[in-house]
Amino acid sequence: MAERTLLYYITDRTAFPGDESTRRRRLLDKIAEAANAGVDYIQLREKDLPTRELELLAHEAAQIIRDQKLTIDNRQLATALLINSRTDIALATMADGVHLPSDDVSPEEVRAAWHGTRGRGRLSRENSRQDPLISVSCHSPQETMQAAANAATFAVFAPVFEKRDVPGTRPTGLDALRQAWRAKIPVFALGGVTLQNAQSCVHAGAAGIAAIRLFQENKIAAVVHELRGH
Repeated sequence: MAERTLLYYITDRTAFPGDESTRRRRLLDKIAEAANAGVDYIQLREKDLPTRELELLAHEAAQIIRDQKLTIDNRQLATALLINSRTDIALATMADGVHLPSDDVSPEEVRAAWHGTRGRGRLSRENSRQDPLISVSCHSPQETMQAAANAATFAVFAPVFEKRDVPGTRPTGLDALRQAWRAKIPVFALGGVTLQNAQSCVHAGAAGIAAIRLFQENKIAAVVHELRGH
């Protein structure tokens, strides 16, 4: 069991009401709220946006996170920003890494592109992270083991429980999560996770909790307090 439950907010601006401008503003407010509350990772998962709009949003998100560094027990803690699937945008916006869907390129390919780009021009000068954080979506213990073998930083295992917005989905369940935990990388539980069942995921071996609604529909500081028990 992890000593400190790690937390991973996955964004979805389309879940907010209002027009595009309003949803975008609310998303950025949530990102600031998450960073201020000490959430460990934020994945910008706005897959419907054109490249230019996604890059602009990522720039703003990255700046907000840089402005929200926390100091706890004389240690400076900063939320890490990952971009869904887009290594190019992660590099261009000085994000910390990339989240890969299960059918995407391998972590090795991301690292090769990351290190190759760091040696040239503006991106080399601006991007401070030597090695990217790479999370990978996994849907079985076998996929989690493969993600570890491919040198992913951590795995996001889903769906552990039935998802509210997709009734009838077949959850992997806690037993599969226990098996996935045997991988040599941290495993995050995702899918139908609530304040009521999150601790069962941690007891099953999850290093952390990943979620969209859990963070977007609640006061994030309260969620962090509840999940970390302090």
